[in-house]
Amino acid sequence: MHVDSYGKGSTAFVGIHGWAGNHRTFQPLKPYVPRDATLYSVDLPGYGRSKHPKEWTLTDVANAIVELLPTISKKPVTLLGYCGGGNLAMLAAKHAPERVARLVLLDPFAYMPLYFRVFTWGAFGRRAYMTAFGTAFGRRLTNTALSSKRTGKANLTSSFEKVDHAFILEVLRAFRDVQPCAYFGDLRMPIDLVYGRRSFGAVKHSVRLWQEVWPHARAIELHDAGHSPLVEATAQLAEVVFAEAPRKQTKTSTAGRPARKSARKRR
Repeated sequence: MHVDSYGKGSTAFVGIHGWAGNHRTFQPLKPYVPRDATLYSVDLPGYGRSKHPKEWTLTDVANAIVELLPTISKKPVTLLGYCGGGNLAMLAAKHAPERVARLVLLDPFAYMPLYFRVFTWGAFGRRAYMTAFGTAFGRRLTNTALSSKRTGKANLTSSFEKVDHAFILEVLRAFRDVQPCAYFGDLRMPIDLVYGRRSFGAVKHSVRLWQEVWPHARAIELHDAGHSPLVEATAQLAEVVFAEAPRKQTKTSTAGRPARKSARKRR
């Protein structure tokens, strides 16, 4: 896989983009990388400068991430997964927990919501996808329709401007095979669940589901963000990502709901 790096420190952070991203997804964090750290940002197989695999499956891609980690650092790394990249980060951690010191999951989904699943429904789904993302007009209309899930800083459809739409649909179909939450219940490394206050309801519901599986995980709400925290609340997010992971994490939910706390008020 192609990898870009920001920084020259020995502490490794590895960014894994979502189903319509690439290694540039994590560029906003570049100015915030500490001196003792390096942020590595990958192009997943088939994206950007990475070779297209014969078949794109979650298991194969997670294994490719695992194989990459020893080439990046001899020590365990922090995996930073955005959207669907969070599911891949979890799978990589499941396959090789000794290689992962910490998980930071940005707007993580625990399941595929209907408004994504519809795009996987054969010819009808393809037409629906192309209507929403395949043309400049469709992307503008979709971004406008999602105004409540973003701030003025974010364009939720810009990443679809220069992509192979047939490939993106192949990837989206692969995400139908995401494992249920309970499958990841034995992950014991520190885990941060970071989400935007204006993000999708399915993300917030997913955070609650993940907290049931991982009582030790922290839920951190970014008040100034929707579904694009990397561009909407970069400084707040950098504070979470690059802070030293606590030795012991405590539950941050009340009555089964994720705690609503600013990244500036960490425990």
